[in-house]
Amino acid sequence: MSISETKRLLRKHRIVPNKLLGQNFMVDASLFSLLSAYAALDKSDIVLDAGAGFGFLTRFLADKCKAVIAVEKDSLIAEVLREQLRCVSNVTVVEGDVLHVALPQFDKVVSIPPYYLSTCLVTWLFEQKIKCAVLVLQREFANRLVAAVGSEDYGWLTVVARHSVEVELLDAVPKSMFYPQPEVDSVIVRLTPWKTAPFEVKNAALFRRMVKQLFTQRNKNLRNALVPFLVSTFRMPKEDAKRLSNAFSFSNQRVRKLPPEVFGALANDLLN
Repeated sequence: MSISETKRLLRKHRIVPNKLLGQNFMVDASLFSLLSAYAALDKSDIVLDAGAGFGFLTRFLADKCKAVIAVEKDSLIAEVLREQLRCVSNVTVVEGDVLHVALPQFDKVVSIPPYYLSTCLVTWLFEQKIKCAVLVLQREFANRLVAAVGSEDYGWLTVVARHSVEVELLDAVPKSMFYPQPEVDSVIVRLTPWKTAPFEVKNAALFRRMVKQLFTQRNKNLRNALVPFLVSTFRMPKEDAKRLSNAFSFSNQRVRKLPPEVFGALANDLLN
């Protein structure tokens, strides 16, 4: 695989990479063995490749595992993907949005997804029963997954990720490995679901909704940021919401200064 082969396929099928869809194609196959090794692939694994593009990574993965599910949203590229992989018997090509199409069962994810999909894909993966996911993600996005409490990058995604998975930032992936080149560099990220979560959350949906809403007011004190959430979620009169929000520990702390486990405890307390 090379940049010349990618350009040949683009020319042959008259495809112009769509910047809005984050169509930056990986053109350095040396990365594939790293991704496979970090996922510890073996012949029992069924792997999801989300945003499979022209299938170069897919073909590599097919030699390492039992089966690969290659998902591609762009119909023109999906047609080329099927053609490229028609002789690879253990690959299933699925055309559509990976978040909304019906998928066969899989136990690992190895993918170089388009940047626009990063947030939705990663949070979707938090809810999947998998052994691990090894992804190439935009560096700035990856930093948000592991940000320190109170830092500029610290936000709802950091908090939700902390509860859901162990996040490891591994090798750097320079933008020169893509065609067309994106504006930013990337990094290999491994997500491994916790066997035991670092803190308890009784209702994951409530926890995530609360954290997202609170971080829209990240610089406010908790007691002030919490009131609109209590009013909208629990249909609570505003005065009652104010009294309740004042009763919580850390109510005088700014939202961005609260560690993830505090949000978990707060969400649990709201259920009582």
